[in-house]
Amino acid sequence: MIVKGIDFSENPILLAPMAGVTDVGFRYLASSFGADATVTEMLSARAMANCTKKTEFLTLTTEAEKIKIAQILGHEVEFMEKAVRHSLLEKFDVFDINMGCPAPKIVKNGEGGALMDNLLLASKIISAVKNATDKPVSVKFRKGRKTENFLEFARMCEESGADFVTFHARTVGQGYSGKADYEAIATVKAKLKIPVIGNGDVVGRESFSRMKNTGVDGVMVGRGAMGKPWIFAELKGKDVKIDKFECVKTHIKILRQYFDENWLKLYIRKHLLWYASDLPMSASVRLRLATCDNIDDCLEILGKVFEENR
Repeated sequence: MIVKGIDFSENPILLAPMAGVTDVGFRYLASSFGADATVTEMLSARAMANCTKKTEFLTLTTEAEKIKIAQILGHEVEFMEKAVRHSLLEKFDVFDINMGCPAPKIVKNGEGGALMDNLLLASKIISAVKNATDKPVSVKFRKGRKTENFLEFARMCEESGADFVTFHARTVGQGYSGKADYEAIATVKAKLKIPVIGNGDVVGRESFSRMKNTGVDGVMVGRGAMGKPWIFAELKGKDVKIDKFECVKTHIKILRQYFDENWLKLYIRKHLLWYASDLPMSASVRLRLATCDNIDDCLEILGKVFEENR
C-alpha cells in the first residue's frame, strides 16, 4: 500500500488511536514489534489552536515510529484547517480525521461519530484539510449513527479527496460492544478505489486472517494491542523473543522522560493491569497493583508475578 509516495508496506498493520492508551511509550513498543504505522490519541482541533501542554504531550513521538499519523478531531472547518498547519504536527506523515468516535461527550459536541449524520459538513472538513496540506489525509469512520449509511459515507470520503479510509465496522451506538461487521468492511473495500483499512476485533492470528479475507489493503489493531504491544510481531509471524516485564519497564522509562511522577503513577495503573491480564493473580495482588502509590513498588509487585509465571 503506497499513498502519495509513502510506502506502508504490502500488507500493513497499524496501531489504532486509543485515548488514554496509545501514548508515546506504547507507540514506541508497538513500532518496535512491527507496527507499520502508529496513530496518536485524538487531538482536538480547538485545543491545537490553544496549544495546551496536554496537546503538546499527545504529539510526542519517537524514532521507532515508522509512519507517524496524527488524528484530528473537530467539527469546525476553520479549526481543522489550522490544526494540520500547526508546527507541532510538522513531524507527522499523515493526517487522519476522526469521524467515528462514539464517546457521548464527543458526539454531543457534533464531533466524531456525529459527523456521520452530516455528510455535507463532513465533506467540507475533508476537502478543507486536503487543501491545507500536501500530506496524505485519511478518514476513520463507523457503520453509521442514526442509520447505517457507511457505504454512502465511504463514497463521500473518496469523492471529497480522502487518500484512504479506515472503517471500524460497528455503529456509533454500539461503542465497542457486539461484533465488528466484516461483511460491511468487504462491501466498502469492493466499492472504493482508494485503499481501505479494516478495523475491529483483531485480537490474534485467526481474527487477523478473517479481516484480511475481506480484501482490505491494511489492518488496524486497537484493543487487541492493549497490554500486548507485541501482537504486531505475532500477527506477522515473527520469531521475536518477548520479555513482557522488560516491555513494562521500557514503557515506564519512556514516559518518565516527559511526565510528572505524581500524574504518571495514576495513569500507568491501567496499563500495568492490562500487561498482567493473562497472568494468574489473586484478587489481593490485583488490588495492590490498582492502588499502588509508587511506580517502583508497582514494578516490584509485577516483577514477582511475571517471575512466578515464567
